[in-house]
Amino acid sequence: MELTESYVDSLAPNSSAIKNAQGLVKKRSFVRLNRSDDDSLLFGECTGSGSSNYECSADFIVPEKPVLRCSCPSRQLPCKHALGLLYALIGGSDFIVAAVPEDIASKREKAVKREEKKEQQAAEGVTDKPRKTNKSALTKKIRTQLEGLDALEKLTLSLVRGGLGTVDKKTVKAIEDHVKQLGNYYLTGAQTELRRLALLLSDTDDREKAYTYAVEQLTLIHAFVKKGRAHLTAKLDDPELAPDSVSTIEEWLGHAWQLAELKQSGLVSEDVELIQLAFMSYDDPARQEYVDQGYWLEQATGDIHRTVHYRPYKAAKHMREEDSFFDVALVKSLYRYPGETNRRVRWEEMASRPLAPLDLERIPAAANRSYADAVKRVKNELKNPLGERNPVMLLHVADVVRDGKGRYAIADESGQHIALDDAPAFGHGTVSLLPHVPAESLRDAALLVMFEHLPDSGRLVAQPLTIIKGADMIRLLY
Repeated sequence: MELTESYVDSLAPNSSAIKNAQGLVKKRSFVRLNRSDDDSLLFGECTGSGSSNYECSADFIVPEKPVLRCSCPSRQLPCKHALGLLYALIGGSDFIVAAVPEDIASKREKAVKREEKKEQQAAEGVTDKPRKTNKSALTKKIRTQLEGLDALEKLTLSLVRGGLGTVDKKTVKAIEDHVKQLGNYYLTGAQTELRRLALLLSDTDDREKAYTYAVEQLTLIHAFVKKGRAHLTAKLDDPELAPDSVSTIEEWLGHAWQLAELKQSGLVSEDVELIQLAFMSYDDPARQEYVDQGYWLEQATGDIHRTVHYRPYKAAKHMREEDSFFDVALVKSLYRYPGETNRRVRWEEMASRPLAPLDLERIPAAANRSYADAVKRVKNELKNPLGERNPVMLLHVADVVRDGKGRYAIADESGQHIALDDAPAFGHGTVSLLPHVPAESLRDAALLVMFEHLPDSGRLVAQPLTIIKGADMIRLLY
């Protein structure tokens, strides 16, 4: 495979590791740089704070699953020394051909045996099976969840009867206490949404706006209770207690999908090429997590998928951060979560290749050319309280217009318009960047947008994320 800087960045645990690794190359801290004769292994020595040099390596014997090792005491995986090897190669440093070290050869041999064992198990049909369900324990859990939904319904109904105007600090405190109790009912999704309601009701800066969004949130919680209860009740009547692999209700109820479950449900595709069109990181206080979210175009189908990586506050500094990716991702097995619009996807192994002009020229073919159809699809998604709140879609733009107040809108070939504005959900604005984009780049182009319904004004707006025209891609959010 051809290593690129974007691919190496994707292996790093965070931006600091990237900066430090590149710093090692600039300071010429590597005293030895070697490669195997087949170029599947890079290894060398790097000076460090220890009394002896650190021995580091990057093993690409399985290109989709590289193994980076180092003798340093760092808890980061991979560390800056192993990453530095890759940046040194990209930067043009000379790597001398040498024999594979014995310790790495031994580890490779063990890895080969593990792979052979996996292949044998796959041939015998004894691998990639979901964990066996303990039906008695699951039944008990479902009954507990139903009790939790009943308690949540009582709370929300009392808030509605009392009216949002009567909400005070004591009410918010009661809601926060109930958030903690929902953990005992295995309702993590409900915890998040109830905490989101508490945060809205705690907003004293703009009460009227906060109440508008709180009503939306209460509607969502009511729909969650209703659909969750119907799903769990039906599940109790199913002798197999099988999870729903079509809708998103299982995730809302806190089910963590195993890859083996997704594969068993037929939610996997082989040998998929993905292009990341947009990326964002944001703080979600309702989840008490940092969220890294990417939007990817599947080249073969034109579908827009999303990757989501959660980093809980308490463990964030020990977890790997996702980042922007500017190459083509070559995914061996792409696992899709249940859902409809912008389905969440995951993978275990990935290689890459540079993004070519031809890749970009193909993207506009996937753009929706009728805004009437696009808006209809978006509205149908937003009508479902448990659907995607911010659908992302690729649209063809015939022209961009501005009104007397300087507000932007895009037009399709029939002359129908969609207003452009920043979606406040994630706090990343892009409309202010449009004056810096050449006007020609915005005509007869493909535009990735994120929709949001603004309940305080009743408007449906689209936030521009990425512009693709010809062999050029301008990412406003990356």
